[in-house]
Amino acid sequence: MKNILVPTDFSAEAHHAYQVAQQLAKQTGGSITLLHVLETPDAMTANFSAYGGPTNGADLPNAQGIDAIYTIKLMEATKRRMHALVAEADGVPVTDAVEVARIGDGILQAIERHGIDLVVMGAQGHGAMEHFFVGSNTERLIRLAPCPVLTVKHQQDGFAVRNIVFPSDFTGESAGAINGLRQVAAAFPQAQLHLLHVASGSDGSAARSHIQAFADQAQLPNVQADVVNADSTSAGIEEFAKRVGADLIVIPTHARTGLSGFFNTSIAETVATHAFPPVLTYHLQ
Repeated sequence: MKNILVPTDFSAEAHHAYQVAQQLAKQTGGSITLLHVLETPDAMTANFSAYGGPTNGADLPNAQGIDAIYTIKLMEATKRRMHALVAEADGVPVTDAVEVARIGDGILQAIERHGIDLVVMGAQGHGAMEHFFVGSNTERLIRLAPCPVLTVKHQQDGFAVRNIVFPSDFTGESAGAINGLRQVAAAFPQAQLHLLHVASGSDGSAARSHIQAFADQAQLPNVQADVVNADSTSAGIEEFAKRVGADLIVIPTHARTGLSGFFNTSIAETVATHAFPPVLTYHLQ
């Protein structure tokens, strides 16, 4: 995961993601593509500001309507802001890119065009509508991106990963998550890996047996089996992550929708937009 894409709308959440991406790039010897998607007039939505996020207005014209001159000025202002972000990078190769498209389409196009291994993006909970990184758009990218997506909601000082939570039911399709989990463990070799099963009213003995079988098959270091009871899977994951001071939650998911079971995308999407620590999602193999 060395070729990292960071979509930005110049919000605080996007900047948090950019800082985490820089730390990851330093650890892996990777590089960053910083992306801003500039929507064309017919593609604008209420979930994204055509001005590219918060601005004091000094860089942009007083537009009475969007025309060719306004679009040119907007592009110039966007490039200035992108260059300022590139200049912040400390010892990490960063290139900037601007896509003119609908938001989600632009990010997916950039993933393919730049051969991206990992997307690191800011995320907000539902209800904040002024930026791109609202829950619905984050969830769409988790579902459609062909590479892992790391969502960051808060500033991460140092992003030292000491505790990783990997929730699963550890049956059936969970074997398809092993290769991705091995990559995560290799990226953070000193971290404690919590294999978590969220039960509902059971004693957890069968769950521990499934976890042990999964751990034996995966052959991962620094593993601990954990079983908790909770009313819902996503709530149990969030509560456990808070209790152990998790620095990262890792959730595999289906690339498709309409599937039942633990790996339904809805669990990953809910946790990614609600849990405090960064959340890494990737598709089952």
